[in-house]
Amino acid sequence: MGTAKEGSELKINPIECRKLWHTYPGGFNALKETDIDVSTGEIVGIVGQNGSGKTTLVKHFNGLLKPSSGTVLINGIDTAEESVFDLSRHAGYVFQNPNHQLFATSVMSELQFGPNNLGLSEDEVLARVEDTAELFQLQDVIMEHPLRLSFPLRKIVAMASIYAMRPSIFILDEPTTGQDHNGAAMVRKLVKQLHSEGNTVILVSHDMALIAEVADRVVAMWAAEVIDSGTPREIFSNSTTLKKTMLHPPQATQLSQRLHGRVLPRITLTVDETIDALAQVADT
Repeated sequence: MGTAKEGSELKINPIECRKLWHTYPGGFNALKETDIDVSTGEIVGIVGQNGSGKTTLVKHFNGLLKPSSGTVLINGIDTAEESVFDLSRHAGYVFQNPNHQLFATSVMSELQFGPNNLGLSEDEVLARVEDTAELFQLQDVIMEHPLRLSFPLRKIVAMASIYAMRPSIFILDEPTTGQDHNGAAMVRKLVKQLHSEGNTVILVSHDMALIAEVADRVVAMWAAEVIDSGTPREIFSNSTTLKKTMLHPPQATQLSQRLHGRVLPRITLTVDETIDALAQVADT
């Protein structure tokens, strides 16, 4: 368990769940017999209605929750045997509500906290804070109190505070919820940046446009179970899965489905893809 053969080398998947169950006090089963593998550098979108088990699942990836039964391996480490602090070196979790995560009196202190706790030198901590502030465009608010910032900007600071620790796995819970257009665009940019650096990204989201644009694979959940897994194109064209989960494809996909056969030669996933398809039709 925890390895996959690649040529003559043995490769460890960053995330592996085997027969994972989680039962909350009172006997409610929030996860049932869940098996999931996530490959290095993969962006996986986890979708489903509220209460389907999405957040419960991903909280096992950094030890916030422990399995009631079954096994979760993060970079080959059994999460049941490690603390949240030790697992945070491998997997960083960004909460849906940044108020549950931010606590320092300045953005700078927020960015310094994680690297300091990793035992890095003062120079390395400073370098990480500067790099992170530049990437997340936080230079102008670096000395501000995080809780005095707008809600969208607080979510960006929360993401930045995890990035400063440089884990190899990023878990983003509803990253575009509460974001304005600019904030949502920044989230997309940052997810692509994380991917370009070789990181593994887990997205829990109701934002189907985000999932369609950035995810390599989509995991669909319903009633505490994984019911489907595939590429965004496969999931968003599977009427059975969509009906069961009560999810809708991105608006661009819905439009292309209406135009398919009459105007468009294919189903599209994103706005850019739809524009390209329409342009090709116009040129013929």
